[in-house]
Parts: sequence; structure tokens; C-alpha cells
Amino acid sequence: MKITGIKTRVVDLPFEKPIATAIHDMRSVGCVLLFIETDEGLVGESYAFTLNAVRIKAFNEMINGFNHHLIGKDPTSVNGIGQAIWREINPTGYQGLTISALSTIDTALWDLVGKIAGLPLHRVFGACRDSIKTYASGGLWLSQSIDELVEEAHSFIAQGFRSMKIRVGSSVIERDVERVRALREAVGDEIELLADANQAFNAKQAIRLGRRLEEFNLGWLEEPVDVHDLKGHTDVRVALDTPIATGETVYTRYGMRPLIEQRCADVLMPDLQRIGGLTEMQRVCALAATFDTPISTHIFTEQSLSIAGSAPNCISVEHMPWFAPLFNEAMTIKAGHIVIPERPGTGFTFSDETINRYRID
Repeated sequence: MKITGIKTRVVDLPFEKPIATAIHDMRSVGCVLLFIETDEGLVGESYAFTLNAVRIKAFNEMINGFNHHLIGKDPTSVNGIGQAIWREINPTGYQGLTISALSTIDTALWDLVGKIAGLPLHRVFGACRDSIKTYASGGLWLSQSIDELVEEAHSFIAQGFRSMKIRVGSSVIERDVERVRALREAVGDEIELLADANQAFNAKQAIRLGRRLEEFNLGWLEEPVDVHDLKGHTDVRVALDTPIATGETVYTRYGMRPLIEQRCADVLMPDLQRIGGLTEMQRVCALAATFDTPISTHIFTEQSLSIAGSAPNCISVEHMPWFAPLFNEAMTIKAGHIVIPERPGTGFTFSDETINRYRID
């Protein structure tokens, strides 16, 4: 089998209404959908995205710029193709667009490997479970009122979630405390609450807020300080009983290694697009496991299920509904867990209807 061509489509998926975190104002997600075609009719699929479709055409250009490493190659040569791209991007660097393009290509190739084998990827990688704990992340935004938070939390419970994440990071700490208190009172003690500060604080501010929030028994406090402030992360982690989660904006295993070695977090959150695809995600899982550090995958829920089903130290996946319209298939949630699909490859294929409706030139 040989790769005969690559095709991309660019879409922009609008949100029902604008949403906000401490550092984001979001109206949509722009996506580059990648299709790697073969001479036997099988197609590998994956995608990259940007908030509000900002610079999405640059992502498209970068992905298409590596077609010379794909055409005519055996699609099972995932590591060989990946290494060729890795060498080529050395002059432009190992963060940002270059890694996002590599990630997208790598994931599409693995999707093809699964389809060739007729197996879901978590079984290709070596399955360890059939379902994985998840948490609702598509709501409880900083821009919502307390009444809206409570209403949405009850909606998540009705959908089968037993864990959910609220955004914090207000300029007035008392406002964050009030919002978390109201949510805890609304959902009771049986529902897990997580909090995400989106890098809003310095270490002293994060510690101050974290101590105020400890009475609410949070599952974790996420990204309490700037991603580059490794000492700040460690200081917050040491000062609080609440676990610290971080890592979603870190690139490749080389970015994750100092977080692990300096004990910056109790939970690492690799993001498929930034980490380098499924190949690099597996390496990060193995590296974290040597330090007995769990991971929880960031966004890319559908594609990350293959890691969740094969990495013993993966404790959960983030359920982000933004990208659900892209796919013909839907995720199944049962008692707070997502069922890992048994369909070949990643188990998800792009919807022509969605492409035609939201495609941009």
C-alpha cells in the first residue's frame, strides 16, 4: 500500500454564543481537516485547530508543505515519515505551526494503520481498558453568571457526567470563591469539581486562591500560573493539598521533561496537537510513568481515546464538545466514563455535511 495524495479542508465551527476564560475570548474554532489517501482506498483522517480561526490558513499551508514526505510512502512507516519531518523543521523550530503540522500528519497516519489492521488504535497500541473517566469541559465559563453555572452543571449531570470543570481567574479572588462555593452547593459532594485558572495568577495569588478553595475538595487546580513559570508551579504544588494539573500548552516530550523532573504538577495534560501527535503522546506517557505521574489528555477527545485506552497512567480525558459536529460518529458517555470505540483507527470519520456547511476558502 502506498500514499497517493493528501487533501485538506478548512472549516470554521461557530459557538452558540461567545465564551471567555481568564485569557481567551472565543467565538469559534477553525479547523484544518487532513485526509491522507492511499492506492487501496483507505484514508487516514485528523485535524488541527485554532481559536476563532485565527491564522488557520497558515496551519493549512504548513500541513500541505510536507506532502513530499508522504506521497509514494508506505503509510505504516509512521516513525520514518515523522523523523523526516522532524529533521526538516529544525531551522524553523519545534513549537507552534511546525509541531502542529507534524502532529496532524502523525495522527492521520496512525488512523490509517488502524484501518489497515482492521483494529481500533487502543488495541494496536496495546489495550488496557475499554472506557475512561471523563469530565465536562464545554461550559462553566468565566463569562457566565452563577445562575447559568448552576443550570449548566445540572445539565451535565443529566448527560451522565460525574465530573466537571469550572473556570476561575477573576481579578477579584472572592468572586472565584463565591462561584466555586455556589457550584459545590448545587451539585453536592458526589460530583467531582475541577478548577482551571488558565494561567491567570502569579504563584502567591494562586496559593492564596488555592487555600480558599481547598474546603470545596477540588480534584485539581489547573494551570495556576504562566506555563513558563516552572518554579511557580512547583511552589503552588508544594503549598497546596489540592493537586496541580498543567501541560496543555507544552510542546513535545522535550517540553514535558522539565515539568516532570522538577515535579511541577501532580497531573500532566498533554495536548495532541502541541505534543507531536499520537507517537509523541505515547512517549510522554511512558516518560511520565517512570516518575509515577498520571496524565489526563487535553481536548481532542475523540482522537485521544486511543491513548486513554492503552496508557495505564492515563486517568481521564477532557470532554470538549466543540468538535463533535466534525464527525459522523458520536461518543458514548456512561456513568461518567466515555466508551472507547471498537471501530478501526481512531474510530471517528469526518462528516461531509459539516464540511459543506462550514467550509471556508
